[in-house]
Formats: sequence, C-alpha cells, structure tokens
Amino acid sequence: MNAQIVRAIVALVVVSASVRSVAAPKPSADAVKRANAAKPALVELPRDGWPTNGGNWYNQRYSPLTQIDRSNVGKLKGVWRARLDGSAVAPQFSGEAQPLVVDGTVYIATGANDAFAIDVDSGAIRWRYNANLDAANKSVCCGWTNRGVAYGDGKIFMGQLDGKLVALDANTGAVVWSIQAERWQEGFTLTGAPLYYDGLVIEGIAGAELGVRGRVKAFSAKDGKLVWTFYTIPARGEPGNETWPQNNEIWQHGGGTVWQTPALDPALGLIYFSTGNPGPDFNGSVRKGDNLYTSSVVAVEAKTGKYRWHFQEVHHDLWDFDGPNPVVLFDLAIDGTTRRGLAQASKTGWVYILDRTNGKPLVGIDERAVPQEPRQATAATQPHPRGDAFVPQSLEIAPEGYTLTNGGRIFTPYWTDYTVGKPGILGGANWPPSAYDVATGYLYVCAQDRASSYRAAEIDDTRPPPGEMYIGGNFGAQTLPALGTLTALDMRTNKIVWQQQWADQCYSGVTVTAGGLAFVGRNDGRLTALDVRDGKKLWEFQTGAGLNAPVSVFERNGKQYVVAYSAGNAFAGSVKGDNVWLFALDGTLGSVPPGSTTGTSAP
Repeated sequence: MNAQIVRAIVALVVVSASVRSVAAPKPSADAVKRANAAKPALVELPRDGWPTNGGNWYNQRYSPLTQIDRSNVGKLKGVWRARLDGSAVAPQFSGEAQPLVVDGTVYIATGANDAFAIDVDSGAIRWRYNANLDAANKSVCCGWTNRGVAYGDGKIFMGQLDGKLVALDANTGAVVWSIQAERWQEGFTLTGAPLYYDGLVIEGIAGAELGVRGRVKAFSAKDGKLVWTFYTIPARGEPGNETWPQNNEIWQHGGGTVWQTPALDPALGLIYFSTGNPGPDFNGSVRKGDNLYTSSVVAVEAKTGKYRWHFQEVHHDLWDFDGPNPVVLFDLAIDGTTRRGLAQASKTGWVYILDRTNGKPLVGIDERAVPQEPRQATAATQPHPRGDAFVPQSLEIAPEGYTLTNGGRIFTPYWTDYTVGKPGILGGANWPPSAYDVATGYLYVCAQDRASSYRAAEIDDTRPPPGEMYIGGNFGAQTLPALGTLTALDMRTNKIVWQQQWADQCYSGVTVTAGGLAFVGRNDGRLTALDVRDGKKLWEFQTGAGLNAPVSVFERNGKQYVVAYSAGNAFAGSVKGDNVWLFALDGTLGSVPPGSTTGTSAP
C-alpha cells in the first residue's frame, strides 16, 4: 500500500490561492488567563517549554505567549540551525515530529527513529540515540516516520517502527529500559508520540492495513512493564462485538489502529483517541455490521484502560476514512453554558464536535441515508455533522478515464469496478495536527483536497498471514491535482470563519499563538506565519527542506522562541533534510536555498 501511495503523489506547485474570510472576534488576554486558572500543570498552556506533544494534555497546540505578534513577526530570523548528522534523509523517510522543549533542551525524533537532544542556548547536540531499524521491516504501511517523543520522570519515551518502546535518560540519552511493545513481524508499528501521565506511558499501536487488531497500551514509566491494554475491536462477549460477523473471526484482525497521541482530561480521568479504518479496507462483504470501534472517537479511563464511551464517525467504513488527526479538547461557552468539548477533524472532511463527558454531539450530527451496494454490506446511514465541510465532498466533472457515479459524493459505494469520489484516501484531515485558539474558540485544520478511486477484490474470510497486507482491494491514482486547504472553524457552530485553498497539500499541521499568529509549514521548505483573523501571510522563511511538522513555541530567559523541524516528507514529495531551526526576533540567520546542505549548529 505504501508504494501505491507514493506513486499517487503528484508534482507540487506552491502558489497561494483564494481566501474566504469573515471578521474574527478580537482575542482576549483575559480569556487566556481564565483558560489557565486552577488547572493541573500540563493542562495549562505551555510557556517555558513545550512539555508534551500537543503543547498541553488537551492537544491544543496553542501558545499563550505574545512577545512575537502580528506587528513584529516580520523581523523573525534564525538563531541557530542544527543538523542531525544526516539521519533519515533517504527517500523512504518522513520528518513529522513536533519538537519537545523541556528545561532548556529540544528533543526531536527523526523518521529513522533516531532521537536527539539539542541545547536551546547553543544549538549544540547534547546526545544522540540510534534506533538501528531493520531495513527488512515490511510492516511499515504508511511511511517510515515518527511523530514525536514524550517526557516524564526524567526520561524521554519513544515508540519505534520495529514495535519497541524505549525510555532514555533525558540528560544523557542512555537507554533506561527497552521493551517489545508489539512485534513488527506481526504487522505492528509505533508511529505516534507516547503520552506520559502519572507514572504511565500510553501508546497507540499502528498497523491497520496489515490484518491486525487495534489496541492502546499503558506501560509503567519506571520499568516498562505492561499495566493495561484496551483493544479497539471488542472480543466475543464484549459490547460492540455484535457489530462484527458472528460466523467468522474477522474481528481478530479487523484494524482500528491508533496513529496519534491521545488527549487527556485529568479532571475526568479519561484519555481520548480516534481510531483507524476496519480491515480489510476495501471489501466490506466479509465484515457485515458497523465494525466497532473502528473509525471512531473513543474515551477510556487513563489509569485502567476501561471503556467509557465511543462515537463512531463512519459506520462500516469502505473508504479509509479513519481518524489519524489528533483529538483536541476545549472548554467553551455554547448557548450560554460552558461545555467540556472535544473536536476531531476527519478524513471525511468534517469536524466532529462532542461532549467529552459522554460522547454526545455538542453541535448536531445527523444520521442520513446513503447509497447502497448490497455486495459491500453497506451501512444504511452515516453520521453527517451540521456546519461546514473543510474540503469538497463531491466532484463536478469526471476525471479523465472515469465515469462519474452519484456525483462522486462522499459515501458513494463501489464494487469491483473503479469508482471515483471525494474526499479521497489521502484527502481530508490526515495526521497533520489541528490547533485550537482558546481566545476565539476556533479550530485550525490543515487538510488535503484530493480525489481517489476505489475498487474491491473478491475475497473470502480467510485470515491473512501475519504481517501481510490485508486491504481487500485497492485504490487508484487519477489525473486531478492534489490541493490543500487551511481552514478556521468556529467550534460553537462548526461553521467556516475563513478558508484558503493551496496549490499544494497542507501537510505540516498548525500551531497558534496568543500573538495572533498561526505557524504553518509548506512542502517547498517555507515556514509561514499567518494572521489568525483571516489567514493573511505575514512572514515566511525558507528552511532548506520540506517543513512537514508542526512547530513548537516557548519562552526562555524572558525571550520567545519558535523551534521547527525541517526534514521533508515521502508522502508530500518534499525535499529531504536534517534541520532543526530556532527562531527569535533578535535572530541573525536568514533563509537558505531549498535543499541546502550548508549550515551551522551554533549561533
């Protein structure tokens, strides 16, 4: 499948395009202060570091710092540019990790699962950990990558593509413990950044396209011992298993894996994550039913892994409309009452807005009838969130070589002939994280406007060999370009506030600041700062390689910094590199040419 995806990538042309906007409310400093009041440390908005993958446990990717703002961001320059010894610059690797910043050190993981600690003050590499991944690993479905590390208990925790979970001494990089969380030979990989909470290291396990049963695991931060496991596919006799066939064992390898870092509400004691599609991906005939808890948002108890609630975004998914975009938590006044909310931006092109206490919609979600294909055992209805989609969900004209069915609309079924539609398998919101502005209640979504064609292969319910692809069909490339969208949506209404369409994919994620800025990377190597009110570009800087990871923002000794990992991406087709850049208003380093191999790791 990975080879198909790479072949499907089209040439990218970097051109800013049309902007649709309305006036945004003025951000309030008091709103930021209220958001921080009386909260545990990692629920508070990050200031003197970036201590967890999403900035805080809510995965908001929002900085309350205001030293760099709309009026002066044009002066931002590089303080230093560190090079990561050529780690992960080969074609198969992608640089998707958001930097962690703790106690004056930047921690970053490369697509080769090598980890680095970099001194904030000097840009010097303090230590390096080499993962030494086995090149024979055939279980890497969707790119050789790593989306970040976790910090806690004086250790750095990292999941690896070979199924290992390692704990490193944060000061020296020495291995404290290393355990085999899952075996790659059985189709499992670890791509998401772990979540550290109260002595636990919580990690989602990836690998849905290889006939595995999805799971989230919690390990002791002290020694790596397994504490609990939550399976995203219920076993026989458990609630939810009735949504799988009772005359076969497909549920045992039914997918539903987890690609991202869970969000955490310590007051409720719950973690929240979204799950991958069911398997086999493109043939639903052998898995009749809704296939819980695939393509869903799930809440479980952080300390025990006990199931609390779920909301399924796509029933009996046939289109790879899984949920790789991290769940975001927020507290927001809706209809005059402060609600504990949750948002998940999906590959369907919708944001699903839920009450995180019980999983019920905060903004309406309607079950609507959809077209049927009996051979695929299609679901009779699908959830349709009220509000606006952030990418197109239909086609007006058939792509060359295809006949258009049902206008190429979302949820159009298919069988063994190719059927084309939008969003595609690489459309909507993929892994690049969304960001939430606590001052305005807006969610910023980095997404792709792409079509795909699908067809099923006729198969039986025979269990696939361990580690083998199990997708039950395939998807095809087509002639339409791959475009990107960047969208601000109001979480009170799920309506678009403003939106841009890009001539290339939006494939980096977003970080937002109280200074009125949204930092977004571009495939051509630029880091850009946009006005959160309307998306107007205020600053750009060429980093030398694809900027395909979200930036982190922090303060040190009274000065605000932005740190970015510039390494390129196999899916985006962007230039590879091994750069970590630190930016500040008094920086002196300017942009470098794309693909530049010269640089410095000192101010």
